[in-house]
Amino acid sequence: MTHRLALSRARGRPAQTPAALGFRMPAEWEIHRATWIVWPHNRADWEVKTAAIDWCYTEIVRNLVGGERVAIVVQDGGVEQRAHRALARGGIDPGQVEMHRIPTNRSWIRDSGPIFVVRDRPRGRRDVALTDWTFTAWGRYRAWQLDNALPTRIARRLNMRRFDVRLRQGAQRRPVVLEGGSIDVNGKGLLLTTEECLLGDVQPRNPGVTRPELEEILHCTLGVRRVLWLQGGIAGDDTHGHVDDVARFVSPTTVVAATESDRTDANFAPLRANRSRLAAMRDLRGHPLRVVTVPMPRPVYFDGTRLPASYLNFYISNRRVLVPTFNDPADRVALARLARVFPGREVVGIHAVDLILGLGAVHCLTQQEPC
Repeated sequence: MTHRLALSRARGRPAQTPAALGFRMPAEWEIHRATWIVWPHNRADWEVKTAAIDWCYTEIVRNLVGGERVAIVVQDGGVEQRAHRALARGGIDPGQVEMHRIPTNRSWIRDSGPIFVVRDRPRGRRDVALTDWTFTAWGRYRAWQLDNALPTRIARRLNMRRFDVRLRQGAQRRPVVLEGGSIDVNGKGLLLTTEECLLGDVQPRNPGVTRPELEEILHCTLGVRRVLWLQGGIAGDDTHGHVDDVARFVSPTTVVAATESDRTDANFAPLRANRSRLAAMRDLRGHPLRVVTVPMPRPVYFDGTRLPASYLNFYISNRRVLVPTFNDPADRVALARLARVFPGREVVGIHAVDLILGLGAVHCLTQQEPC
């Protein structure tokens, strides 16, 4: 069932918004039914390394199954057969995987896919629905129409309630653009994002929409009570400021933050500014957040282009935390620090030197479906 939101610019709160109905966006570490991925099919993403990417996806799936199901979106029958062959060679139980033939432009489901919300019920039960935001390929690329339709098609496959997020402007209803990688939540009312992405003039998402209006939209749709604004993202990031490369919640009161020690590096100043802002931030009870720093890897280049390599583009599954690694001495430091903040999960490195050529890593290509 589709519920069309009509969020008012006058800060009105229609009675049927997800938040008014008791829904909230859960933290990534809350229990999942499944992880959604889109099997790679667009050669423009990985060019000469496309064959290696199938094995990288297989390794990610191998580390997810057993703890939760993996829902794989495939472009067509040919891609589905290719995925099955790769998974079989990886020794993966096909009973832990479900295939969905849905056409897409690219594989970055964190941004093009739905953002799920939950409503807590007595005795530990929960209702699950999804929010459907407009996706415009980060305001950068032309091909996005199939990706934009992905949440609607997933809602139909799951027979799940869908909230179509739009902003009322007089008699018009304007789509609202939001990508999953641009936000991170603690499941308790706090949301991290960056001004560079959601408020910037470069690759603008929602021109003319003010900071207070965006905060109200996030409140109404995701149950957010406070938005924590960082400055910006990292060099090489074609999304222009996604937060999932720079700072992530790992518990309701703890944030991991990327840091750069080389003062000559392009990331040094913006990451220092983010760290300074985090030090001044408070939770809803007025307590300071605990901040754990994670180093950046050395810059990764391909064909003269800097790639957005960051350990913070990790994914929290039911049993494991999958962390991109880059054949760098800092790999072991990052894995050790993340292991300390995830004592109940196994922290696993995923070789991402090939994967990052597509300008995204493990978090970018996954989307959790709660249960």
